[in-house]
Amino acid sequence: MQKIIFLGSKPIGYYCLEYLIQHQAALQYQIIGVLSNDNPVFNAALSVKALATQHHIPIIDTLEQMPEVDILYSVQYHQILGVQDIAKAKTAFNLHMAPLPEYRGCNQFSFAIADDKQEFGTTIHKMDAHIDHGDIAFEKRFAIPENCWVNELYSLTETASLALFKETLATIIVGSITWTPQENLIASRGTSLHYRKEIQELKKIDLQWDAQKIERHIRATYMPGFEPPYTIIHNKKIFFTLDNLHA
Repeated sequence: MQKIIFLGSKPIGYYCLEYLIQHQAALQYQIIGVLSNDNPVFNAALSVKALATQHHIPIIDTLEQMPEVDILYSVQYHQILGVQDIAKAKTAFNLHMAPLPEYRGCNQFSFAIADDKQEFGTTIHKMDAHIDHGDIAFEKRFAIPENCWVNELYSLTETASLALFKETLATIIVGSITWTPQENLIASRGTSLHYRKEIQELKKIDLQWDAQKIERHIRATYMPGFEPPYTIIHNKKIFFTLDNLHA
């Protein structure tokens, strides 16, 4: 019986772990540990740690404490794994909620809208020493709706990601995967890598931009629960809120 470690957070992490728990007997694997930071900003009721505890799955506090396993599966885990962490699994998978290799790293939903992309997606790939860089196992793509806001794109991607997780789990357990190196796709798809700190610059609106670019950046960065987009007037931050956007 294969042994699995699950790393995850946010609602998508909760739902994927829930599905993983439900199919242990049928697919003949055992979840032997869970790591999570349980980010309450998204939905405090969907606690990955609480779900694991409810099903008597050990909570692992740090990456250093992970045992060797057959499969490591990461879904929106907050830390970047080192080579030594990835090496503890025969195969380490990451569910990256964006198309690859186009959008590696963080805040991919915002950058796709700001870039005026027409298509988005979600990807399951092998983890390696670089961020969101390993060979692709599975992907699912969809059109970005016209005038899409970042929270809407997040929701669409979350739905597609959970579906992809469910559709491919049995194949991952069996191990019959045809891998596609991301390097083979860069020429046709392009690539980028964004870091968490970049979102602050993306939120900064220059009123000299044309109206379409301003509107696109607002849609890309206005997310309930987070600091809204802003402009600088007389050295003071002026935020764009729903009230003043509709005024």
